[in-house]
Amino acid sequence: MQDVVVVGAGPYGLSIAAHLAARPVRMRAYGSPMQTWRTAMPAGMHLKSHGFASTLYDPGGRFPLSEYCREHGIAYAHSDLPVSRGTFTDYGLEFARRHVPMLDERSITALRASTRGSAKRPGFEVEFADGEVVQTRQVVCAVGITHYAHMAPVLAGLPPHLLSHSSDNHDLSKFAGRRVVVVGGGASAADCAALLSEAGAITHLVTRGAALRFHAPPAPRSRRERMRSPLSTIGTGWKSMFYARAPHLFHAMPSQVRIDITRRHLGPAPCWFVRDQVESAVDVRTTTSVTRVSARGDQAVLELEGPDGAATLTVDHIVAATGYRVDLGRLPFLDQGLLGRVGIEHGMPALSNRFETTVPGLYFVGPPAANAFGPLLRFACGAGFTARRITQAVT
Repeated sequence: MQDVVVVGAGPYGLSIAAHLAARPVRMRAYGSPMQTWRTAMPAGMHLKSHGFASTLYDPGGRFPLSEYCREHGIAYAHSDLPVSRGTFTDYGLEFARRHVPMLDERSITALRASTRGSAKRPGFEVEFADGEVVQTRQVVCAVGITHYAHMAPVLAGLPPHLLSHSSDNHDLSKFAGRRVVVVGGGASAADCAALLSEAGAITHLVTRGAALRFHAPPAPRSRRERMRSPLSTIGTGWKSMFYARAPHLFHAMPSQVRIDITRRHLGPAPCWFVRDQVESAVDVRTTTSVTRVSARGDQAVLELEGPDGAATLTVDHIVAATGYRVDLGRLPFLDQGLLGRVGIEHGMPALSNRFETTVPGLYFVGPPAANAFGPLLRFACGAGFTARRITQAVT
């Protein structure tokens, strides 16, 4: 019988497992390290977050990204130099080797309530493809965003060779010489469009927004500017500072207030370092909606409604950079009976101030916890607070 099982090995899962490994607790951690970053993020992209906010968390704080870059001779800056996906991924793999050596890379096939537990503390069974079943008192689900890829209903129904989600396109070079449209207006849409054009694709970008609101590039700021709008791990300004530094206080706010803030704060915004490529090489259509799509042979036809009225666009492929929406029902390993006992609040699990669901001993972290703890939990930098709080809860 284990005390706790950690499911997932991204920034949250690895940080939590590293903290638990330093405690006298029977723990197992499962997952392929940095899988989403290795397989679902476009090669060549850069992180939206600053260097100091793109780190994983060991208990002593001795191995931040800056230390990894120093050891490997990689250029690093606190806030002025974008972090590449490759650097962040390799750093995460090295973090796993150093701080989570017990990581089991098998994927689980089932998570259900145990038949051996009590009514008050039921416990859980974790099953694997080879038939092994592990009994545990507590489970921390840190599975990231892969299962929650959202596809706009208007795009649904096209065959896979004509339509994919941005998370399905690690290697965009396969689109060289083809006409591709990216649907969306956030960072992933701009990243995909820029990388597609670099790869030699004829690239269009369609967004309902009135403009692509790129972040401003870093620039020296006076002491007064830093005082008026301090820099936090999730952005500038005192609101961002509060959300980054006090997620436990955010949890104490009324439910609807928390949900409204999480939905509004830090909306979709591409990064400054892709702006030149997008504006020079991509056909950007703003204030434009996709009203209908259809297949015509080996091509997709989009019917658009924009400032100049109706138009059509015929392409070889559509990339839906339409984000992610948490839906626990899409976790393939989660038993339906167990799922039915998890309280849901506006689409996300209702969580205590220790990340515990309404099922004792079952915890969710990362994006599914954003409604409870705020915008911080939408970013990798939220793993530090989460690891400390989860460690206190399960031990």
